[in-house]
Amino acid sequence: MTQMDYDDDDEDGEEVQLYESSRERQAYDDQATLYAIILATEHLERSYARDAITNEEYTGECNKLISQFRLAEKAVLGSENNIRSTEAFMKLYEMDCPRATERLLKMGVPEPIRQTTAESAVVAVTVAEAVQHFITIMDAVKLEQRAVDDLQPLLSDLMDSLTRLPETPNDFEPNRKVQHWLKKLNAMRAFDEIDDDDSRQLYHDLDSAYAEFTRHLKRT
Repeated sequence: MTQMDYDDDDEDGEEVQLYESSRERQAYDDQATLYAIILATEHLERSYARDAITNEEYTGECNKLISQFRLAEKAVLGSENNIRSTEAFMKLYEMDCPRATERLLKMGVPEPIRQTTAESAVVAVTVAEAVQHFITIMDAVKLEQRAVDDLQPLLSDLMDSLTRLPETPNDFEPNRKVQHWLKKLNAMRAFDEIDDDDSRQLYHDLDSAYAEFTRHLKRT
């Protein structure tokens, strides 16, 4: 929606223009997305505190929201709107979401993972990071991000978390596929973009790599 109409006692049919360009429209959309993610996280945390959802349901949704938050936060803070932090964004829109603030800005992992024993904490956090990185890069591709300087850092983060996983085979398929795309993007310039065919193939490879990653976790 590009315009909002309202009735006024003195002026009939006056229209308020919310934005003047596609860039401004995108900025509004990005802010709306970030707002929705923060609010959804607050509701999820409240449901978990009331024991209204299972640990598995909570962890899956929380990982997804954390990954989506990272993309949305980057989009909002990187736009020309003078918002310098998520805290400033929440203050601007009067968002009272203490549980979401704790989870998204301080913890960065779902609660069950944070509460793991010291012996397994490192592995649990690494697994959670890998899941979040998979979701983040796949969401970025679905959102039609094509630039090398957008995709390469996300792939690099995913590769880093995968290589830190213990007891993975030398020919671990997820590592091989992510490394292939890292080499391809590293050979391109930062402002280059992959085409539609490459984007489709990248998503397919990430999807199959994620499926193999989850199968490996179930076997260990």
